[in-house]
Amino acid sequence: MPMRSRSVVPSRGDGPLTTNGRDAVVPSELEDLAQAIADQAESFLLAVRELSRGEDRGTLVPLLLLEVSQLLLAGARLGVQMDFVPSEEFEPDAGPEPDLDAMRERLAVLLCGADDFTEVFDPYLDPPEFMSSRLSDDLADIASSIAHGLRHYRAGRVEEALWWWQFSYVASWGAEASASLRALQSVIAHDRLDAAEIGEVEASHLEAAQDL
Repeated sequence: MPMRSRSVVPSRGDGPLTTNGRDAVVPSELEDLAQAIADQAESFLLAVRELSRGEDRGTLVPLLLLEVSQLLLAGARLGVQMDFVPSEEFEPDAGPEPDLDAMRERLAVLLCGADDFTEVFDPYLDPPEFMSSRLSDDLADIASSIAHGLRHYRAGRVEEALWWWQFSYVASWGAEASASLRALQSVIAHDRLDAAEIGEVEASHLEAAQDL
């Protein structure tokens, strides 16, 4: 991802001093927060990659639901923080982006029949605007966003990582994860509830046949 100016991001004051692209002094509470977000980001990336390589479609959706839910908890912790704004005007190069196309394609195959869904773009728009999306695309995009911040964190740029995770949570992956969570939960609900309804319909048909 190319370096970008932060001029569009609201500032809350002077950022920490940096040396050679690394944070010089970071408060312990921010270190703890960054470590927690990094752990959750890495867990999500490893889990989704592993799930995309599996063949058990019966457990795929419940496990994806769990992973997305846990990542959203990490995102909520970022959302309640004041804006992170490092002192450098431009974002340092985080290195090459991961190639997630193979993972995206594998997920699309595994989620066939449940991959496409419709979401409300903004619940406060009047009238509401509906958008078509794919779980496989959203999950891959989320993975790409959090991996970008993870590379900053591993390079020792803690504030930079927090800034990226927070900004991208608000701008993109928070909404994508929320929509994916709703879609995954809906798949499980249909699987459980529709099966029960079908069973009741079949039972009534059987009773009618027996009466005849």
